[in-house]
Amino acid sequence: MDQFPVLKTERLVLREFRDTDARAVFEIFSQESVTRYLNTDVMHSVEQAAEKVSSRMDLFKSGQGVRCGITLAGQEDTIIGSCGCYFLNWYWFSCEIGYELDPRYWHRGLMAEALTAMIDFGYGEYFFFPLNRIQALTCLKSAASIGLLKKLGFRQEGVRREYTFWKDQFHDLRCFSLLRRERQADQ
Repeated sequence: MDQFPVLKTERLVLREFRDTDARAVFEIFSQESVTRYLNTDVMHSVEQAAEKVSSRMDLFKSGQGVRCGITLAGQEDTIIGSCGCYFLNWYWFSCEIGYELDPRYWHRGLMAEALTAMIDFGYGEYFFFPLNRIQALTCLKSAASIGLLKKLGFRQEGVRREYTFWKDQFHDLRCFSLLRRERQADQ
């Protein structure tokens, strides 16, 4: 894959991050409601956001994944969230998916729309390799994320006990997956 994909839906454009997105990323990640269930602390400066933007841009350049900035169609200069595939495993034909959205846009179906586009891209012909499995990990109490994944056809596989350590404590995570054949059967 040579060029960063631009994914379009009815209401959204998923595009490559730009250096100018740091302010919008800061506004999203400076909210505790966004970082509550994520492996990241609340941001306190635009410089922290600039580092996150840079790492997301490097993800694609290094062939380690693709993280798209989510924008409203017709307003492509303003990021309202992101989603993408990372932890690419070329040998096992799998990846992990992640996402976050500015709370001002919650409960509108926008993340389901964005993730549907990302999943279709992952299982499409232009992905890095022929993907067979997409997995997602969520905190046990992240009801909105769990509901979203189930809505999109992901199946819960189990709980990874004390799988991660952040914010000075261990966290159990639910593991969900969606296989290519399951996605094809749903379409």
